[in-house]
Amino acid sequence: MAGWSHDGLFTMMRPSGKLAIIGWPVSHSRSPLIHNYWLAAHGLPALYEAYPISPTDDFGAALRAMADAGFVGANVTVPHKEAAFAAMDALSPAAQTLGAVNTISFKDGRLLGDNTDGDGFLAGLEAAAPDHGGKDGWQNAPALVLGAGGAARAIVAALGRAGIPDIRLVNRTRDRAEALSGLAASIAVGDWDARAKLADGCGLLVNTTSLGMAGQPPLDMPLDRLKKAALVSDIVYTPRHTELLRKAQQGGFIAVDGLGMLLNQAALSFEIWTDTRPRIDDGLRALLLADLTKKD
Repeated sequence: MAGWSHDGLFTMMRPSGKLAIIGWPVSHSRSPLIHNYWLAAHGLPALYEAYPISPTDDFGAALRAMADAGFVGANVTVPHKEAAFAAMDALSPAAQTLGAVNTISFKDGRLLGDNTDGDGFLAGLEAAAPDHGGKDGWQNAPALVLGAGGAARAIVAALGRAGIPDIRLVNRTRDRAEALSGLAASIAVGDWDARAKLADGCGLLVNTTSLGMAGQPPLDMPLDRLKKAALVSDIVYTPRHTELLRKAQQGGFIAVDGLGMLLNQAALSFEIWTDTRPRIDDGLRALLLADLTKKD
């Protein structure tokens, strides 16, 4: 695996080719709506599309076919983030830490992999609560993360990089949480049944599990032990207002839905490909919310 240099590898000319979201299934993805909005806003001659790749396909061969077809970049969603990691010629430090890639650049015959999930999550928190960081804010208080899947992996690693002093991680299967304990020195794994007690004094609660989503069992998570004005984040965006977030608002906490992570990880990918950080403006939010309402 070649060494990594962001300036040497990911500084690209503005794209005149194609961009895509790779996954299976992928037709439901809102990434084309988001990125095509930004491409139009910046006057960039590129098209972003959904690009399905079956788990039974040769993933490396599919990426080579994309390069031959004129693709200059791609996002990666389930179930291909680990396959993308294995297929890259060079990896960013974030991708190396996570063992997963969500952003690919096709450049000079090479496949370059990054992961913007964790930093996108942090940017979403900062946008949702710009006045709640600092000395007395969530960045200097314990954080409790529920779940141990790929999203949790990205989030706890990002919280570690952000210097969160005490990251408490619980999962219904404790072994899966233990597997993430090496991502930051400040991670402590607890039992699922102790989650209410572990919320004591936390300035941030993050649900990365499927509990509370449509068609899934509810999430039983008391919030009374959280720090005053704590941030409560549910990373799903369908439904946008989960029961956890409704409870958070009723309790005087700051509710952070999954749109922030979705939009900010996309903005970081866009910046990698174009060297331009796009604005997450009201027009984009309105367009996305209308689409979510229509489809969900």
